[in-house]
Amino acid sequence: MNIRKAVFPVAGFGTRFLPATKAMPKELLPIVDKPLIQYAAEEAIAAGIDTLIFVTGRNKRAIEDHFDANNELETMLRAKGKDAQADMVRNILPTGIECIFVRQAEQLGLGHAVLCAERALGGDPFAVLLADDFLTDYAPGVTADLAQAFESSGKLQLSVMEVDGPDISKYGVVVPNSAGAGIAGLVEKPDANAAPSNLASIGRYVLTPDIFDTLRGLGAGSGGEIQLADAINIHAQQGSVETVRLNGRRFDCGSVRGFMAASNHEFENRNF
Repeated sequence: MNIRKAVFPVAGFGTRFLPATKAMPKELLPIVDKPLIQYAAEEAIAAGIDTLIFVTGRNKRAIEDHFDANNELETMLRAKGKDAQADMVRNILPTGIECIFVRQAEQLGLGHAVLCAERALGGDPFAVLLADDFLTDYAPGVTADLAQAFESSGKLQLSVMEVDGPDISKYGVVVPNSAGAGIAGLVEKPDANAAPSNLASIGRYVLTPDIFDTLRGLGAGSGGEIQLADAINIHAQQGSVETVRLNGRRFDCGSVRGFMAASNHEFENRNF
């Protein structure tokens, strides 16, 4: 079955970027001339996805405005002979792409954010993209790799990368399967000296709708939140999760340092 829907959890406060994010969503902070969330949306579309589901929160209306038409701006630009810029505004998303916006009233974790999108997904398998993970230097993109792997096996798919040293404690970490097929589990943010491997799960997933029953049965996990990693761990123990190694480069734009590194990298590799 093809993956046609993607979920973008974008309800977070972005506190590491205050005061810039006091009134503007972190996901709209630009990497050079394009907001973070648009890069993620374009990656999903390149994977064949045509329905984008944004799980938003208070003060996130600007994300909806970004992906909406702006006839007044287009008219003004064309009146000034700036047709190329008007076309850019009109073509933020290609024709045929649908955007759905769902409100997460309380921030109760990534697992809860995904659960908020259940009705909009209509029982279909889906991708999840976290805009904080800026992935570049690879086409058609990581989501396309995950979708292809899912179409081959029908199992949940995680994008993973190798992380050595103490930073492994910042991630969900793969428990390898001794049989060599799939994974045996996923541990959320283990102590570095207790990590079961150096394979870290990053912010790209393909999930099946049975994940929702699992999420509903979870109690609060790490940080007192409903953790997606805990649900994936249960499915991994049942032998229904596989991993796909990351291609390209990843920048952690949830941190100021990672965001600046991504901006510098993109600037150096674009023609202006």
